[in-house]
Amino acid sequence: MSGVKNLNNVEMNLLRSDALYEYILKTNVFPREHEQLKELREATKKHPMGLLAVRPDEGQLLSFILKTMNAKRTLEIGVFTGYSLLTTALALPDDAKITAIDMNKSYYEIGLPFIKKAEVEHKINFIESKAHPALDKLIQEVKEDELFDFAFVDADKNNYIHYHEKLLKLVKVGGIIAYDNTLWMGTVVIEGPVDSNYPNNVRLWKDDVVKFNQSLAVDQRIDISQVVIGDGLTLCRRIY
Repeated sequence: MSGVKNLNNVEMNLLRSDALYEYILKTNVFPREHEQLKELREATKKHPMGLLAVRPDEGQLLSFILKTMNAKRTLEIGVFTGYSLLTTALALPDDAKITAIDMNKSYYEIGLPFIKKAEVEHKINFIESKAHPALDKLIQEVKEDELFDFAFVDADKNNYIHYHEKLLKLVKVGGIIAYDNTLWMGTVVIEGPVDSNYPNNVRLWKDDVVKFNQSLAVDQRIDISQVVIGDGLTLCRRIY
């Protein structure tokens, strides 16, 4: 048993290793990253809120999933500069449609030149709006045969639990909903208040993320898999 325990410790240390992460990026991610994704990633780094961007290895996983699903209709809540949006657009066929919702179009416009260079802008319907009213409108307008294959959520964490209920009405049975940041900088394992060294939004939404994770764990309408990639990614497959 001690050997198993020691092996588990080694595995955990590897998962936390910056060197191992750099190996993954240099070996598998960067060589396959589209040129416009690379340029957008570099441009986003210069933004004061650049850390909000989806990491390239996570983007690669999303692309893999979308291609495996043969997805054609996707929904994105929270766009920022559009790394995940461009990743999605590049993964989907030419006649696919992406509905992208964000309340701040100025962030999207940072990524728009790269989207245009990649020649995928025609796939994107950007809606400048808060998520709740936009989702409510979609629920009223989208017909049964127009439900989404895939949804990606990277927005205000305190509303994830509410977005989930609406997305289950918009994503088809067998479709996937992906929630970003479900490990929330590792604070989900901290009992009690989060240290003041963490950013304000991390301390503010920590309990919301924990509650959301707990709710997904017992939600019988979905299959789930929480992946240790980026800041935590939870994949939900709608069962009914």
